[in-house]
Amino acid sequence: MVTELQNERVLVTGGAGFIGSALVRRLLENDNHVTVLDNFVTGSLDNLQDIVNRIEGERADLADHIDLVSGDILRSDLADLLESKEIDYVFHLAAEPYIPSCYDRPTDFFSVNANGTLKLLLACRDADVERILIYSSSEVYGTAQEVPMSESHRTYPQSTYAVSKLAADRLCFTLFHEQDVPVVILRQFNCYGPRETHPYIVPELIAQLSTDNQLSLGNIEASRDLTYVEDAVRGASKLINCPDAEGEVVNLGYGKDYTVEELAHIIAEEMGYAEVSIEVEQSRFRPLDVQQLHCDYSKASDLIDYEPQVDIREGIRRTIDWYQQNGEWVWERSLKDQLWTEE
Repeated sequence: MVTELQNERVLVTGGAGFIGSALVRRLLENDNHVTVLDNFVTGSLDNLQDIVNRIEGERADLADHIDLVSGDILRSDLADLLESKEIDYVFHLAAEPYIPSCYDRPTDFFSVNANGTLKLLLACRDADVERILIYSSSEVYGTAQEVPMSESHRTYPQSTYAVSKLAADRLCFTLFHEQDVPVVILRQFNCYGPRETHPYIVPELIAQLSTDNQLSLGNIEASRDLTYVEDAVRGASKLINCPDAEGEVVNLGYGKDYTVEELAHIIAEEMGYAEVSIEVEQSRFRPLDVQQLHCDYSKASDLIDYEPQVDIREGIRRTIDWYQQNGEWVWERSLKDQLWTEE
């Protein structure tokens, strides 16, 4: 049986982001030593503040298990970082992640998502890293042609973001076969949970419904497969520890898709509204939107016994509770100096 990664020295690029910070917490719970590399542009220091709070409280020992490095994936000396931190395993989440931004900045998306991935893969090859897990995206599939969507589903990216992620995805595949780079390609379907930021759909709906039951939305018929973030990172922590996953593409998801309209009603009900009013705004539509994503995670089940544990309503309740407890939480809080390293 494949277990989660334990007692290893790990690098998490993009570790101050929504999924990245959840992964950092999971790795620390399993006694790994974690180095976080983030430029804090789309990631936030505040995503890691609770770890600092624990260090200041009951878990002072965690200070010896985490290093924060401020740096850009394209500009950092990755070879030196891997060597100096004695890294054995790498999770690569650093990316330009927000799809609408790619319409105005396509060059940035290719530079970070494709070239940044190539630079990291070559550095890991030279450093003889044990295994790398690259976060690809379900967006590389485009709109579902068959449901559920397995790893053999055609790839038909429908945004510059998705094209850049597919380029990185295929770089991993070719470098595994050409140069024996020990990489796992994770095609993660949509995640949600505490610390996810606006304007992604779940926090956007919670924010709008925090005022009243009137919603302004775009394509309410588009559907997404939504996984609670703790389930997602638990799966990733096992997947990187699975030798049989090297060179493979593996989906992780929930196994059911919900339209934006269905999701709006679920969240509204959990926030106490008997009904909700939705205004569709054409300005919120994407130029070429993916209409449906629905994950087939049977390969992950076979490889690592993956099965999501948190159902959609429980996950939504946990997420709402977190936002209500944290309110308008501050994005830029300073962290303990001893955790901070300039790269």
